[in-house]
Amino acid sequence: MRRRELPGGIAPPTKTELKRQAHAVQELADRLINSPDDVVSGIGLPDKLSDAIALARRIPGGGALVRQRQFVAKLMRGLDLDPVRAALDAAADAARLDAARFRRAERWRDRLVEGGDAATAEFVAEFSAERSALARLVAAAVAEQRSGKPAGAGRKLFRHVQLVLDAAG
Repeated sequence: MRRRELPGGIAPPTKTELKRQAHAVQELADRLINSPDDVVSGIGLPDKLSDAIALARRIPGGGALVRQRQFVAKLMRGLDLDPVRAALDAAADAARLDAARFRRAERWRDRLVEGGDAATAEFVAEFSAERSALARLVAAAVAEQRSGKPAGAGRKLFRHVQLVLDAAG
């Protein structure tokens, strides 16, 4: 018996396994420190841990930040980490979905400006949007793009496309 194990008992974790677990907790602590305030406050962490996270966010960098990150991880070792991990994953998924919606609206806006009437007809048919308002916004964005003016009409078109896409689901 190399490791200290009781006869007939379960072998204790190896040093490598312990290090792996410590690194996983440290990674989760770093994710908590870098996540938005509303996500952290929604998890329901103990006050001491919430205060340590808030302090870590205020430290600009260097050795003090490293020590504070390690302290946050130390405080997390006694907690059940599954709800924390689930909340952080849910927040990351929501952020990914928001970014995907944004990119989709950008693509449609670009297609509408470049595609003219055919793209407008396709958008109206697919999302049952109001054709006259959309055609007016597209025409303003095209005219603005040709004249080289700032993108005010393009932004209005983008917001309109976003609203239509959000309403369509």
